[in-house]
Amino acid sequence: MTISALPNWDALEQGDTLPPLELPPITRLALALYCGASGDHNPIHVDTDFAQSAGMPDVFAHGMLSAAWLGRLLTNWVPQSSIRSLDIRFAAITHVGERITCTGKVHEKFEHEGQRCVRLQIATANQDGITKLSGEAIVAWH
Repeated sequence: MTISALPNWDALEQGDTLPPLELPPITRLALALYCGASGDHNPIHVDTDFAQSAGMPDVFAHGMLSAAWLGRLLTNWVPQSSIRSLDIRFAAITHVGERITCTGKVHEKFEHEGQRCVRLQIATANQDGITKLSGEAIVAWH
């Protein structure tokens, strides 16, 4: 079941999914704006000549931009204050023009130090289903 609003704790089940976050195609402008916003001015993300001299076919998205989208997936579902951990593994490069979708699935419900928590499996993938980032998040249930 896709869970758009926070259900009652008892109604939440392993396998339930968060509403996916679908993003527009990655543009060079988006990469340049992220450089400015993040302070990460590595030319491999905005300078085609530099990227090609490093053996890449073109510039590509910052890994942390995709990580930020996973954070947005979570905060579309729970308040930021509920996020207890966010662990991410980079799996593949996100290229200009790709359309990324962020997904999350309930993996486990548990209690830790008297607090109800949910462990989520999260990921980003492109329009061809190729995983770019994967990981897990733990959120506290209020």
